[in-house]
Amino acid sequence: MQAVIDSLFTPIGSDGLIGGLLILNGLKVTLMVTLFAIILGAVLGVGTTLMKMSGKWYLTWPANLYVGIIRGTPVVIQLVILYFIVLSSLDVDKISAAIIAFGLNSGAYISEIIRAGIQAVDKGQMEAARSLGLSHSQTMKAVILPQALKNILPALGNEFIVLLKETAVIGFIGGVDLMRAGEIIRSRTFEDVVPLFTCALIYLMLTYTFTFMLSRFEKRLKQSD
Repeated sequence: MQAVIDSLFTPIGSDGLIGGLLILNGLKVTLMVTLFAIILGAVLGVGTTLMKMSGKWYLTWPANLYVGIIRGTPVVIQLVILYFIVLSSLDVDKISAAIIAFGLNSGAYISEIIRAGIQAVDKGQMEAARSLGLSHSQTMKAVILPQALKNILPALGNEFIVLLKETAVIGFIGGVDLMRAGEIIRSRTFEDVVPLFTCALIYLMLTYTFTFMLSRFEKRLKQSD
């Protein structure tokens, strides 16, 4: 019990901030980076998918290069290179840099998820819609994408959960996310169990909550079939 008090309810460091508030602030950063990164990733993912499926080499080549580089390198290296090299000459704060890095990373994976979902829809759907007079864009919007969404929803949910956990490396550029907050408490109190298990429990609760919400949403979609 004393370890809990020392780690979470006692001021640590010269700033006088208690460990519990530090973890809450770190949690806020983690959720904010995850939310904005997944939005950026979704936009990049849709754009990259359209480029890869365009059939034009000058669009497919950059899209394939982007996906290949992102999928072939660890996210922590992408984060460090982006912050310390690419954005070093710009006045970009750590949180914004993290959002950009994780958004770029997520965009590549979301692109592959969307592409696989679209290709999973029977080709006859496109042919039937076009024979009824719908244009290619109208067919994609009204026929193909709604069906693809149901196919890719579980994978998109998993990508969100993976992204949430991947943000634990923000500390590599000095950002104070949930995991970094736990490390700060551990380094100042010399107590390992409480801060680390607290962070692990919060991550577990978040992932379980999002998984539950996603499963409920999937069931509602299935009811409309």
